[in-house]
Amino acid sequence: MSLHSSFSRRRIILRAPGERLALLIDRRLLITCSALFALAAAIMIAALVSGQMHVPVLDVLNVMTGGGERRVRMVVLDWRMPRAAGAAILGALLGLGGAVFQSVTRNPLGSPDIVGFDAGAYTGAILAITFAGGSWLVLAGSAIAGGLVTALVVYLLTWRKGIQGFQLIVVGIGISAMLTSANHWILLKSSLSTAMAASTWGMGSLAKITGQQLSLILWLAIPVILLALMLSRPLRLMEMGDSRAKALGVPVEAARLALMALAIVATALVTAVAGPIPFVALASPPIAHAITRTAGTSLAASMATGAVLLSSADYVAQHGFAPTQLPVGVVTLCIGGTYFLWLIIREARRA
Repeated sequence: MSLHSSFSRRRIILRAPGERLALLIDRRLLITCSALFALAAAIMIAALVSGQMHVPVLDVLNVMTGGGERRVRMVVLDWRMPRAAGAAILGALLGLGGAVFQSVTRNPLGSPDIVGFDAGAYTGAILAITFAGGSWLVLAGSAIAGGLVTALVVYLLTWRKGIQGFQLIVVGIGISAMLTSANHWILLKSSLSTAMAASTWGMGSLAKITGQQLSLILWLAIPVILLALMLSRPLRLMEMGDSRAKALGVPVEAARLALMALAIVATALVTAVAGPIPFVALASPPIAHAITRTAGTSLAASMATGAVLLSSADYVAQHGFAPTQLPVGVVTLCIGGTYFLWLIIREARRA
């Protein structure tokens, strides 16, 4: 391992035996990501400690290492762990989705919850709840299918010998408005119990995540994250422009479609488990960029920031208004709405 200085950024070079393979890592980025993931872990432990039954930190650590009383293990592992761990995992997936779309569109407004893909996933989930009984596996498949179909429609409507980021955002906002109207119409035509279930789920909540759901989501999320990280270099090159990326040997449209598909699957997984959670995907990449000061979008930093944001928001939703618990989507909507308004004002002033 060695240090390398380039453009005032210290980098760590990891070399394999024989020096045939080397991995270049930005030291500031590595330290920042490690600190963010550590903060997300600390918030998760705080969530395991807090509640109507207070569990001391030492007891939580004892349970995590396989010990502890049966009652404490049930509270920590069965009741609180799925929600706490789910907040971190789902937040990372939202950060990944937001980073990919903001990089692809080269616009800070390019986020799945802004350009309509979340609305498409929500439409798929509502159809599953209304016509297929709403079992979780059907719900997850329908949400992913709805997000992918919406992305395909937006992509085809935007395509003009290439994709322009601003056009994709405008078309996506229009499709989102149409899907939102369709969702309301479906709910009005549904039975009262179905409409109430879909509306409650649509507020975005982590309260009903189970350990089985969390395990399945983790197994699905790992390949999505790994594939996206493998495509992070073409993503960086495409940020310089399609023509330059093509000159450097990047199959631009294929890479863009693959990245968009992965980002949509990531956000659709979140929608399937917890409902639509707004603004985490929008806010995570610029916050990560401000902290790391990297030249381009960092998927790892955006995922770490998303994990911290959603974990913090869910902790506030659980304990900030005790004894009342709020859906986490309400908290992210209140915070994210303020950020979105500031972002629009800033972009208007730049124009």
